[in-house]
Amino acid sequence: MPDGFTSAEERAAFIAALPKAELHLHIEGSLEPELMFELAQRNKVAIPFASVEDVRAAYAFSNLQDFLDIYYQGMGVLHSERDFYDLTAAYLTRAHADAVRHVEIFFDPQGHTDRGVAFGTVIAGITRALDDARTSYGMTSKLIMCFLRHLSEAEAEKTLDEALPFLDRIDGVGLDSSEVGHPPAKFERVFGRARSLGLKIVAHAGEEGPPAYVHEALDLLKVHRIDHGNRSLEDPALIARLAAEGMTLTVCPLSNLKLCVVNDITAHPLKTMLDAGLKATINSDDPSYFGGYVNANYQAVADALDLSKDDIVTLARNSFAGSFLNETGRAKHLAAIDAYAAAA
Repeated sequence: MPDGFTSAEERAAFIAALPKAELHLHIEGSLEPELMFELAQRNKVAIPFASVEDVRAAYAFSNLQDFLDIYYQGMGVLHSERDFYDLTAAYLTRAHADAVRHVEIFFDPQGHTDRGVAFGTVIAGITRALDDARTSYGMTSKLIMCFLRHLSEAEAEKTLDEALPFLDRIDGVGLDSSEVGHPPAKFERVFGRARSLGLKIVAHAGEEGPPAYVHEALDLLKVHRIDHGNRSLEDPALIARLAAEGMTLTVCPLSNLKLCVVNDITAHPLKTMLDAGLKATINSDDPSYFGGYVNANYQAVADALDLSKDDIVTLARNSFAGSFLNETGRAKHLAAIDAYAAAA
């Protein structure tokens, strides 16, 4: 075993209760098959699956687009404020069980408004669940609205217009969906407008897209975080820049495996990122589809890459240091991690 643990079981127990934040979670991607069936029945929505087992069998993706096709299909069962509440509350319960103290979740309003669901319905359900998690679990949260990059910048502008009455509950904007062929440059103006409104900026870049997309996210969108960023490792100058700027990368190991970004979890670049001085974090992305919530992601790379106690603590510390909490909030959580590590 690496320094700090005497057994794999000891490491697993350490991960299980380690305070952590999750910074890369698509709330629609936490829709478990059981809830999908329940909501389909509640809303009288036909879905092309006869059973929960059929849904799980469909989760055999070879690339990002294969996943997105079923992801958008599953989203179609979400209609009412109650649906969005139930979806979000179910994720937050799972996150709490994984010792997650703070979440920064993505939602895709265009995937709902384009099928006639009001923007206000979506955000009311999500934020009510976030408020309840603060009361029940002491869990803090930030909400990040994503633009779908396979759609146009004009459509993103329209979505930002729809968000204006709700900016007291929206903390940032992001960019997700099909990466290849839709570079960050496509959305430079709408992200500039979002920045002028005081919103934090993040973007998916360097998952399937090239290192050039990461450069564009930094230089044109002026992001505060990079979501994924794996392919940054192909560009030594970019690695040096990300390290020098202290740019947080929200890495999603089981997602990378499921979408064939890596062929084997033992080949995951997370340890390489840490060794290069990059502020990598561990996140679950779309846990229902990719086979694991945040602790499962920690455990998978800890086992595959034989991570040390120091590595694991660094990843947890990075998750709070890279969050959009204020300095006092970050310091509180960092102190909790240090106390936990010292006592373990």
